Amino acid sequence: MARDNMRDKIFSRRALFLIGAKTVLFGALAARMHYLQVIESDQYKVLAEDNRINFRLLAPPRGRIVDRFGVDLASNQQNYRVVLIPEQTRSAETTLARLAELIDIPEHDRRRIMRDVKRMRGFVPVTISENLTWEQFSRINVRSPDLPGIQPDVGETRAYPSNSAFSHVIGYVAPVAEEDKRGSDDPLLQVPGFRIGKSGIERIYDQRLRGTAGSSRVEVNAYGRVIRELGRRDGQPGEMVQLSIDAGLQLLAVERLGEESGGLAVMNVHDGDVLALVSTPAFDPTAFNVGLSRAEWQSLVQNQRNPLVNKSIAGQYPPGSTFKLVVALAALESGLVSPDHSVSCPGFMDLGDHRFHCWKKEGHGRIDFTRGIEQSCDVFFYDLGRRLGPDRIAAMAKKFGLGTKLGVDQTGEKEGLIPTRDWKLAATGVPWQHGETLNTAIGQGFVLATPLQLCVMAARIANGGHVVAPRLLRERGQPSDQKLESIGVSSASLKFVQNAMFGVCNRPHGTAFKARIKEPNLLLAGKTGTSQVRRISKSERLAGKKIKDENKPWHERDHAVFVGYAPANAPRFAAAVVVEHGGAGSAMAAPIIRDVLRLAQLRNPSTGSEPAVAATAPNRES
Repeated sequence: MARDNMRDKIFSRRALFLIGAKTVLFGALAARMHYLQVIESDQYKVLAEDNRINFRLLAPPRGRIVDRFGVDLASNQQNYRVVLIPEQTRSAETTLARLAELIDIPEHDRRRIMRDVKRMRGFVPVTISENLTWEQFSRINVRSPDLPGIQPDVGETRAYPSNSAFSHVIGYVAPVAEEDKRGSDDPLLQVPGFRIGKSGIERIYDQRLRGTAGSSRVEVNAYGRVIRELGRRDGQPGEMVQLSIDAGLQLLAVERLGEESGGLAVMNVHDGDVLALVSTPAFDPTAFNVGLSRAEWQSLVQNQRNPLVNKSIAGQYPPGSTFKLVVALAALESGLVSPDHSVSCPGFMDLGDHRFHCWKKEGHGRIDFTRGIEQSCDVFFYDLGRRLGPDRIAAMAKKFGLGTKLGVDQTGEKEGLIPTRDWKLAATGVPWQHGETLNTAIGQGFVLATPLQLCVMAARIANGGHVVAPRLLRERGQPSDQKLESIGVSSASLKFVQNAMFGVCNRPHGTAFKARIKEPNLLLAGKTGTSQVRRISKSERLAGKKIKDENKPWHERDHAVFVGYAPANAPRFAAAVVVEHGGAGSAMAAPIIRDVLRLAQLRNPSTGSEPAVAATAPNRES
């Protein structure tokens, strides 16, 4: 009996303990549920809502790029495209095969599509093709009932109305790469299919052109599939960027360069506005936007005429005889010679045991300073170079923008090269040689310049020796004229050289007389140049027969160079062109600049219009 009573007491204590433990446990659970469901209810409501509702970024329209008159150089247009929704078709491969009967689907695209189908969820659209024509888009829409999973779609894409004419200066856009995302917190870079500027103006002003992202609020199920759109906020379009470029002038320059390889620049001599910046051959910027195939990329990279290089700012060429303008000014400013200085030219100059030849084999005879420039006598400038030395020449060249980056709004600008004694020693470890001074004096040897630098040189001569710098951006409220500082060259020396440049184009013995502008109010002043790309051997000279350029391999022909400004009596525009392996500057380069500067003068500065007959009938010499 006592034993049973003891067992009952133990059982009662255990039961009481268990009941107490359960009470504490359920009390804790109740308190936790009250905390979560009542006290923290707002927080978990937001989290639940986030699981149900997604916010998606929307790419804004990219800003337009226009010329000085508002003509579109880069804009946006409808992008007709087609996507595949894998879950809506039994076989993606079969669907692609049917679609291939309507549009071309290259093999590399098929591999990409099937790879994306396997990687992504079945409800996520996979892009098959973009930038379809309206005809292709229409065919797909008509046949869509027979193409399960295929969905025609309309978006926006970057458009370049003039195709390749502005490709180097405008640049192009392309998909965001991983390196573009590093160090940037711009959420737009995470938007699928978003494109950014990769070169030219598109890259320089990419932030301004991007705009700000919009957003879409969509309801999704537990698998992430979109059920419906709950709201949308459009983004802010990118800013419009207006350039100083004159589209009509640029198109003429491209036409005149034609199939040649080279670079050309035109600018206002007073405010630095760049009116044309051309590099040929060019490339199609749309191809980079859509995506290049391996074969297309290889054709661009392996082209010996380098269509991917902007030759107007990155092509570095011996300036040839156009550099004689700098040497002439250095000689006049140094006081080593006077304007009435003359030299006897027998067709060569001997220096030690080496003979330096003039372009005119029989020589120019006794020739004075003005005719030395007008007829581009090499011996005359050998004499000036020997008196000056390389450092005086270099100092004058720097004043005219040579041998330094100009800071224009472009990617890949090169600085050229103006050699000095110290540079030669540091670069090669070999002291400067006297013969190198003579080569420098005629714009050969180590001297290198870009077409834009040569244009700036001509502009600073034309405007009376003021530091004008090239600019591509045309901001609202930007002054058309600005007070420019002097480069430190006397007006007397500049007027002397200007007169000689006038003679180059307008006096019968001038090297560019055949390329002159005949209208009295549009007269051209300039300087021709022909720069050698290979040394003429002694045996070739002894043979006495110069092989004509057209009979040489293309890469061995001379470069054709010309710099000029107009109108000669009151300069407004300066221009320079280098035609790679184009031969004589007087025959190839000068007529191009003549036609371009003639049109520049005829165009209305406010509207860009020009007289119908005058603008289309350049006065070519028969």
